[in-house]
Amino acid sequence: MNQVILITGGSGFIGSALVRFLIHHTAHTVINLDKLTYASNPASLGDVRLSHRYHFIEGDICDAGLVSNLLHEYRPTSIMHLAAESHVDRSIDGSAEFMQTNIIGTYTLLEACRKYYTTLVDRKRDGFRFHHISTDEVYGDLDFGELFTENTRYDPSSPYSASKAASDHLVRAWHRTYGLPIVVTNCSNNYGPFQHAEKLIPQTITNALAGKSIPIYGNGLQIRDWLYVEDHVRALYSVLTQGKIGKTYNIGGSCEKRNIDVVNTICELLEELVPVNVDSLAASGNALGFKSLITYVDDRPGHDVRYAIDSSKIQRELGWKPIESFESGLKKTVEWYVKEAVEWYVKEAVKAKAYEKADKSEDGAS
Repeated sequence: MNQVILITGGSGFIGSALVRFLIHHTAHTVINLDKLTYASNPASLGDVRLSHRYHFIEGDICDAGLVSNLLHEYRPTSIMHLAAESHVDRSIDGSAEFMQTNIIGTYTLLEACRKYYTTLVDRKRDGFRFHHISTDEVYGDLDFGELFTENTRYDPSSPYSASKAASDHLVRAWHRTYGLPIVVTNCSNNYGPFQHAEKLIPQTITNALAGKSIPIYGNGLQIRDWLYVEDHVRALYSVLTQGKIGKTYNIGGSCEKRNIDVVNTICELLEELVPVNVDSLAASGNALGFKSLITYVDDRPGHDVRYAIDSSKIQRELGWKPIESFESGLKKTVEWYVKEAVEWYVKEAVKAKAYEKADKSEDGAS
């Protein structure tokens, strides 16, 4: 059955990848509600914007009237909620926007959907889903040898992860109290084309290409589980269409890497792809090439040491598994930034809006 899917945050990194997937690989209609903050970029949607099955509405999920009107105008069969403030450093310096968007925004969306759900009948009511997309950061720090499961206790460390934990709890409460049919997913660190420059991988690439320092928090030994964004959106679609109501599914790439190793690998890939830049660095006395740009900076307050997800449930129950290895996904990512990033960042004025505090990078996923 062809659906009408309302996506919040569909112009962001993961949201735009999801929109592209739905338009290119399904017959569904997509409604994209996005506030177009600094981390959103309409250019990420490319030719999708020309599709008759794609509709864009600029607006805030905290606007109850707008959300209610959209639900009754477009009559969506599913909601996929990705809109969120996601940069940990920003949440430390100014948490208010995170509380507003991630908590109040989710509450506003849930209330509008609860009221809308009561108007549905028969097949439309039976088929309705509210899919809440969240992060593994809600689980907090992880000991070596362990993995986050769907039953791991929440222990968020930052204002960002605390706000996402709160939104997860709200979604589950609206299911238990009001019977709203929900599914929840928690993912590991995403990477791929079109990601905002404040995140670790794109900042490393773009800084290296510009001959700027590549900042590394603390000793760089923090471990993250990396997930290629296109693998993630395939998983999201599997959960939306096959997941059991009320259940949670963890989505991970099974690719644990230390931050410093990620950066070193990027430098090595860049040396293969753009040797002229390496020659320029060597001429200025930097014999180590791009790696000479690595700079260690003070660690972030409350920085979690390790995240790693057990995604066996979604693999076992829904048949999903990642296609890209970290090596293949990272190579695709670096090649895209080398070829496209200048036009994408400069033309759309995205990088000009990037977070510049102490020129630090963020290793978060969303």
